[in-house]
Amino acid sequence: MRNKNWIEFDNPQNLNVKEQVDNQLINFSRIRIFIQKKGKKGKTITIIDGLNSQNGLLNKKLLKDLKMFCGTGGKLDGQSLHLQGDMVEKVKEFLRKDLYDI
Repeated sequence: MRNKNWIEFDNPQNLNVKEQVDNQLINFSRIRIFIQKKGKKGKTITIIDGLNSQNGLLNKKLLKDLKMFCGTGGKLDGQSLHLQGDMVEKVKEFLRKDLYDI
């Protein structure tokens, strides 16, 4: 059914990609979440470490979703994610809700 500018369609290629991403999320090991003040002029950052994903795009997507959920800035540093501020509880909530409800 078409409603003004809205067009509905199925895209089976994207469904396969989502299944692959979900399978890669299950392969995470122990994830460490901690705060650090050293080296950032006294500013607090939250570090998420232990993401054993070899897919850089998956880490970028996870960082983007975390930044939107927490309402803060952040960056990808190797295999760890850095978020501005003390966001430990919000990150735990996000990871429990989104990653383990697969």
